[in-house]
Amino acid sequence: MAAALLTHLAGDRIEVRSAGTEPADQVNPAAVTAMAELGIDIAAAAPKILTPDTVESSDIVITMGCGDTCPYFPGVAYRDWKLDDPAGQPLNTVRAIRDDIADRVRALIGELLPDTTT
Repeated sequence: MAAALLTHLAGDRIEVRSAGTEPADQVNPAAVTAMAELGIDIAAAAPKILTPDTVESSDIVITMGCGDTCPYFPGVAYRDWKLDDPAGQPLNTVRAIRDDIADRVRALIGELLPDTTT
């Protein structure tokens, strides 16, 4: 959801990649529904494994609770967003998680692109 929101709000002004240390086989159906409510289609998204190359080629990495399992490289900025896992949660809970992520994404855009509004 975070990558889709960032892409939706920032467009091509920020290069976005999404991956996980233990990605699911498919995108959470409740997340698909919650994002569709905002006009963002993630139904065709495919979860990907996080690789050291992905981390090393990034300026900033947003983690969501992977802790020590995330690859670490000096010179890369890390932010850990402590969020509830939407997996297996009812739609109302996923909506709240989505909205929390959206607030954090807007703040991140403001930090990375301070002369713009979202």
